Amino acid sequence: MSRVAKMPVVIPAGVTITSNAGVVTIKGAKATQTVTLSHGIVVDIAAGEAVINADSAKANAMQAGTIRALLNNAVTGVTKGYERKLQLVGVGYRASIADKKVNLQVGLSHPVNHPIPEGINVVCPTQTEIVITGSSKHQVGQLAAQLRSYRPPEPYKGKGVRYSDEKVVLKEAKKK
Repeated sequence: MSRVAKMPVVIPAGVTITSNAGVVTIKGAKATQTVTLSHGIVVDIAAGEAVINADSAKANAMQAGTIRALLNNAVTGVTKGYERKLQLVGVGYRASIADKKVNLQVGLSHPVNHPIPEGINVVCPTQTEIVITGSSKHQVGQLAAQLRSYRPPEPYKGKGVRYSDEKVVLKEAKKK
């Protein structure tokens, strides 16, 4: 097994984990998540820890580290949650929320209306900021990547939708 899979997942107070029929359910204060186990992987829950065990030495041991990471992300999601911040950089670029959709005006010939999936909260504190929160790391990251894909930052002026912690390296303009 990998080094990641050998580390136990610490279960904080207020979180319950149950495992049956290849599905692990994690319930916490913010949400409930499920993780499907690969064939041959077993989760042992005892004394505030969840330990991942693989039946075979080769085939299922490769999945054990991934399953452990998914369980750890689920535990973090139901306790603290996840957050991604986006910034809109450019003249006339703005965002708003209406009818469970994110409305983006990012220099295209039409406004972009992107639906917000269930379990995800999106807030626009200003017209040029988007804050995405939720209990699923995958869903939060996926929505942020989809919104960014409408207008990724371009390398000459830096205009576009970028993550708040993203550094855009600007290229030098062509010289005569």
